[in-house]
This record gives sequence, structure tokens and C-alpha cells, in this order.
Amino acid sequence: MSAVRSPYSRAAWYNRSARIEPGRDHIFSQVDEEKHTKRRQQMAAGYSGKENTDLEPTIDKYINQYTSLIRNKYLSTPRQHRTMDLARKTQYLTLDVISDIGFGQAFGDLANDADMDSYIESTDAVMASITMILASGLLRVVQWPPIARLLGPNEKSKSGFGKSMATARRLIDDRLKSETDSRSDMLAAFMRHGLTREDLFTEAWLQIIAGSETTATAIRGTMLYVMSNARVYAKLQREVDDTVAGGLGPGVVPDGVARELVYLQAVLREGFRMRPPVTDIVPKKVPAGGDTVVVEGRTVFLPGGTNVGYSVDGLNSRKDIFGEDADLFRPERWIVDDTNQVAEMKKTTELIFGYGKYQCLGKNIAWMEYSKAVFEVCACTEASVGTS
Repeated sequence: MSAVRSPYSRAAWYNRSARIEPGRDHIFSQVDEEKHTKRRQQMAAGYSGKENTDLEPTIDKYINQYTSLIRNKYLSTPRQHRTMDLARKTQYLTLDVISDIGFGQAFGDLANDADMDSYIESTDAVMASITMILASGLLRVVQWPPIARLLGPNEKSKSGFGKSMATARRLIDDRLKSETDSRSDMLAAFMRHGLTREDLFTEAWLQIIAGSETTATAIRGTMLYVMSNARVYAKLQREVDDTVAGGLGPGVVPDGVARELVYLQAVLREGFRMRPPVTDIVPKKVPAGGDTVVVEGRTVFLPGGTNVGYSVDGLNSRKDIFGEDADLFRPERWIVDDTNQVAEMKKTTELIFGYGKYQCLGKNIAWMEYSKAVFEVCACTEASVGTS
């Protein structure tokens, strides 16, 4: 359905549920195929690193702040037992990374060990409301401009979504006004490829919403599984320690090194499978004239205009792909000699990032941050899950 030349297209679900501002689309909400393709072309270089040479150093900067915060403030001592909300600190990490990548300036959560502007608190507070609106079919009403202005974030607010949006708009305006800005970051790449002021805002803000919470979910979900399984934790810790002792050098583990660590990558893929950060069915629309497909051995005709989606949790728990113990966290399933089996498992779990013409442009960035964060947490701590 998502292949480059597929006649399927995005369903109306995208622009009805994913718009940040009423009537204005970004790369994820755009259902017009030509406009979507053009926007991907405009943004690809910024995401790939070809025109964003500071990408990995920027991620490393905040991974360092993340582990320094843990070491300096939260490590227990022989005289003092300390606890830490790793989930919240991980949100600080991913927000700082994506805000720096997207706007050229971090929110500052890690440096202050606080939810600056109360963005996370605001997000948590509105999630129940958003879920209710989506489930009840009221989104069209809520996105009607007069209602949206009344109920949506107010950029004059002193905290929460509104203040963060106002800060983002100010940072973009500052960059557009500057004639001496020589930075080689994502925002600069977008500007070079012709995105307008409003396009820059919606695309950069989409990164904050979509890129921070998803990566944080992957990191903290995987770390929960690791810390809850002594055997896996010991095996991963041994690989991390051996890598450090083998001459890794100072600083954060390079992306190229992390991707070659067999057990680390197995743990990451298994955590990603067990707790996928995105579970929406992301429906596609059957082309006019319909399509004939085979479902569990039966030939089925899909009428044109039908919405077709998939269950991420259902796919990731298929026993014919992942084995009879598919409901268990077992990284070793990824370390087998059957390359065809591994390829099938990878292809299935990576549907979380989309596929083909709809594949997430931030896939490489997310996996880089995911790999580095899990490695460095294991390198600097011996953690356990709290009981209170």
C-alpha cells in the first residue's frame, strides 16, 4: 500500500486527526500525493544529515547532559539510596534533542532538570481529551477555525503548549531575519529548500510532537524490560563494558559503533517490538476501481475508497514470524543464523516507521538516539526498577 508507485493514497484520517493548525498541513497530515512528494524532497536532506552535519554531535551533546545528570545527581552512594524517574529524564533528553535539531535551541529541560514551560505536563493533561475527541468523531467540529482558536493552545500563555509554540515561532523568526546565520542544521536545510515561515513552523513543531514522545517511549520501554530481566541486563552490561574497555575512548558511543553491537541491537529491536512507540492504524485508501488481495488464504475484493490499516501490536505478536514465544521479551530471537527469518522480523517491526513513500524521515535520527541512550545508561549505571 505504501510502495513508491502504489496507487493507494493516504486516507482522510491523516488531515482530520494530525493537523497542528486548522487548515494547514504538514508532511504527516498531507493527503495530496503531489504535495506530499514535494515536501519530502524539500525535507529529506535535513533529516539525512547531508545538509545537517551537526546532527550526531547535537545528539551527543544532550546524551552527555543526560548521563551527567544521572551521575551527578541521582547515583546512590554507600550512605544514601537515591531514586530517579528515568521515564521523565528520558523525556527531557528527547525534547532537548529534537528542539535543538528542529529550532536550533533546546528547551533546556536537562540543564534545569525540570519540565521547562510545563510542556510535558501540558501534554499529559490533554491526551485524555484528544483521545476522547478522536474516538467520538468530534475532530471536524474541534478543527473548525472559530472552535480551534477557542479551544486550542494560546501562544500568549505563560506555560504549556501555547508558550512552547510561541517560543518556537520566535526562534524561527529570528533565524529568518538573520543574514549571518551559517549554521548547518535541520532548520537551515529546510530554509534552503524553500519552506515558508508557516511551513517551517508546522514542520518543526511536528518534530517536537512526534519525535520526542515516540523516541522517549522506545527508550524507557526498552529499559524497563532490560532492568526487569536480570539475565538480559547482565548480558547487555557485559557487551557495553567490553566495548568501553576495548578502547572506545571518551565521549558518547559513535552511531557506527552502536549499530555493530549485536546484543545491543537485538535488545533495541526486541524492546521496539514489545512496546512500539506508535500504534495508530495509519489507514490508506483503496484506489478507484478497487483491489483484490489474499487474506489468510481467501481472495477478498476491496471496493475503491475503502480505508485499510494494520494493527502494529497484532503484527508484532505473530507467532509465525516471531516464534511461539512471541509474547515474551527475548532479544536472542534476533540472533540466529536464518537471515531470511531475521529479515522478515525486521521488515515487520519497521512498519512502525511506515514504508516506501510514507516512511518516517526521522527514522535514522530516532534509532541513533535510541541506540546511544540505552548504551550510555548501561555504561554509567547499574539500575533497578523501584517498588514504590
